Amino acid sequence: MMGINNWPEDERPREKLLQRGPAALTNAELLAIFLRTGIRGKSAVDLARDLLDHFGSLRALLNADQVQFCQSPGLGSAKYAQLQAVLEMAKRHFSEILQKGDALTSPDLTRAYLTAQLRGYTYEVFACLFLDNQHRVIQIEELFRGTIDNASIYPREVVKRALYHNAAAVIFAHNHPSGINEPSRADQQITEKLKQALNLLDIRVLDHFIIGEGIPYSFAEHGLL
Repeated sequence: MMGINNWPEDERPREKLLQRGPAALTNAELLAIFLRTGIRGKSAVDLARDLLDHFGSLRALLNADQVQFCQSPGLGSAKYAQLQAVLEMAKRHFSEILQKGDALTSPDLTRAYLTAQLRGYTYEVFACLFLDNQHRVIQIEELFRGTIDNASIYPREVVKRALYHNAAAVIFAHNHPSGINEPSRADQQITEKLKQALNLLDIRVLDHFIIGEGIPYSFAEHGLL
């Protein structure tokens, strides 16, 4: 088998990233850079592809617990610790970008931040991003937690927290542990109830994101607000 070092330079994951940027890489190539080395008979890219096939998706691999992670060939406790450190750094990176007093200037940044906050939960979490009248971040709070199927959301509690923060606008987000990022009928109904309750106080609902597999679903972009 030809090792990665013998591949054309523009096909090697590390060189490809440096030349074309990380967005040009596949999930397997990104994972291969993290793994650094393969195992006997397999390059790092081959091993990465096998791991993605085994777990079913990159998200499932990133969310695997230590036992599940370490049972796979080429992985172990050291790699698990490295991965958890990378994920936590990403979470803190976005937290620093959207720290108190910063204005929301990019929907993509907001998506990335909320994904980093809510991605790893095995149960539903409903969060609210509170903003002032210039869309500067006041605070983000995880308001409700539920089972793997649903979270009980109480409009009165959301209104209380919005008033406490003197918010002029809010963005909602919740995760779907199943990975499906399409809204359920219940998701649409509770969003409408929250919007009606907050409208009475002139607090605008800017969006509601569902965090699952792939790009988070935006209620605003789909005309549901």
